[in-house]
Amino acid sequence: MVTSKVFFADLRARGKEDNRRNKLRRLFEAAGFSDLISDGDLTAIKIHFGEMGNDGFIRPIYVRPIVDAIRKSGGNPFLTDANTLYHGTRANSVDHLNTAIANGFAYEVIGAPLIICDGIRSKSYREIPIDGKHFKKLRMSNGILDSDSMIVMSHFKGHETAGFGGAIKNLGMGCAPALGKMDQHSLRPKVTTVNCVGCGKCTQICPADAISFSSGKASIGVKCIGCGECITICPEKAIVVDWEIELPVFTERMVEYTLGAVHGKEGKLGYINFLVNITPHCDCFNWSDAPIVKDIGILASKDPVAIDKASWDLINQQVGIEDSLLKDGKEAGGDKIKGLWENTYPDLQISYAKELGLGTDEYELIKL
Repeated sequence: MVTSKVFFADLRARGKEDNRRNKLRRLFEAAGFSDLISDGDLTAIKIHFGEMGNDGFIRPIYVRPIVDAIRKSGGNPFLTDANTLYHGTRANSVDHLNTAIANGFAYEVIGAPLIICDGIRSKSYREIPIDGKHFKKLRMSNGILDSDSMIVMSHFKGHETAGFGGAIKNLGMGCAPALGKMDQHSLRPKVTTVNCVGCGKCTQICPADAISFSSGKASIGVKCIGCGECITICPEKAIVVDWEIELPVFTERMVEYTLGAVHGKEGKLGYINFLVNITPHCDCFNWSDAPIVKDIGILASKDPVAIDKASWDLINQQVGIEDSLLKDGKEAGGDKIKGLWENTYPDLQISYAKELGLGTDEYELIKL
């Protein structure tokens, strides 16, 4: 049986040597990330800069030790993310960079430049071939394809359509340009008019201007691109989809894009998952809800499937926090992700990624 090593550092500290920056340095070395980086490598640090108003993203001061470790290993690091499909503060590179800097990702803090990997208006990409169930070619951001090596830093949390967001989603959705993100979204929502109160929040968030109003009720038209943002924002839960049909397809498409994100970087990829501030939603929201479990620690691995599976397992071992969004599975051992988002297929993220050869769900957890 093939197993992958996942290294774990808890959050206990009784002195300077145990502060989180030093633990990150030790994780980098223990996981063998120095061996992934050749002299002169343009090394991407794939990270989520956080939407304006969100505070769940990884703190910039935790990125600096990784920047320094990459440079010490001979690499030339830069931080990167792709623009968003939805309207927000990261839909083009100018707004995206301004948001990143406002959230603390300034050069003076992190010691490396920021590069939005899909260009100013998300048109910097090229197609690469794969042999997937849903895609035979993918549209992937040039900044990801052109980097020599990559360290993927992910805030592990819940996600309303993927179940959870970790390394797999950070790559699949986060490395794709807007058209690639559109390829992945397969949701076809409809409005239950009896529940619609005409608040208009769905129209404010729709990136395709696909929602109109008649007699005070919303209606979703043919311009819908299936991103699902309206489902999340609707306060009355009046916008619905056929979860059993739509979400498995969405999940598999996202995982196939993960395969594209690692294209050409065999043996040049490392993953770090932060199990802190484990919120119910993606960091793309312009707010953050309360965490569902206590802070746990930080993981590092060369295997994206193993690190996401280990993260999920560690979260499930916790007792859920009362008065959080967590509805079921609050007991130790309960499934926290399905307890948040019962209609999602987080297990499919793991199993399909394994089927595509991205990694294994069998792992050895090594505590530093």
